[in-house]
Amino acid sequence: MRLKGKTVVVTGAARGLGRATAVACAAEGADLMLLDLCADLPEVPYPLGTAGQLAHTAALCRKEGSAVATAECDVRDLRSVEAAISLAEDRFGRIDAVVNNAGIAAPSGKPAHEIGEDEWALMIDVDLSGAWRVIRTVGKAMSARRSGSIVNIASTAGLVGYRHFAGYVAAKHGLIGLTKAAALDYAPTKVRVNAVCPGSVRDGTEVEGRMLAEIARALDVPVSEHEQAFVEAQPMNALIEPEDVAAAVVFLVSDDSRQVTGSVMTVDGGFTAR
Repeated sequence: MRLKGKTVVVTGAARGLGRATAVACAAEGADLMLLDLCADLPEVPYPLGTAGQLAHTAALCRKEGSAVATAECDVRDLRSVEAAISLAEDRFGRIDAVVNNAGIAAPSGKPAHEIGEDEWALMIDVDLSGAWRVIRTVGKAMSARRSGSIVNIASTAGLVGYRHFAGYVAAKHGLIGLTKAAALDYAPTKVRVNAVCPGSVRDGTEVEGRMLAEIARALDVPVSEHEQAFVEAQPMNALIEPEDVAAAVVFLVSDDSRQVTGSVMTVDGGFTAR
């Protein structure tokens, strides 16, 4: 129960890594504010998380004994973020940690010169600026309390390049830079900021994940073959499980990592070690 007595906000919590992280935090005793857009975006060529999926994540966390609140939140909109964080503060009194997980993997699958300006702007707005808006909203209160942990879910795309994913790679590289800069901004007030870089994460049915399949689709890899194609690129010959990433997040949220800030933790089976 490493997170007993803590309140954790998770964005993009309806499914995938957001759900896995929320359930892992609940199992460690945290109370939770779960946020998600709960709507599709016309520019994103796959369905995003739904209100029903967000409610299911909340139910799974409540089974662990956690107090849970949910809200629809668009990380592209500062007022939406501020309203959601205000709800969390009203409900739980304070926020001890934030997991910036909300993100999109597409529109992608094309060389840089074919990316539309609106497609580029959307990717940066969600995957990079969205995390900044959340940090901007919680940073003052955390600093005043001289306590807090912010975990940004980046990607191996924040450390290396990937063909036909220029927007995603740029956003995730930017998120690593934001992590390091914010860590230095808040270090004097004991607020920690770290990033986790997952590798190829299996689309577990229990978390209703689909990110890996969508990346494969953008690369024209057949759905029936996509898992094996990604496994072949892994030094440990296995996909990353959602729970593996969630475990890293729990460590960074907990007091076990009280001297860890500005770090970039890879959970990629050795992919970026080459």
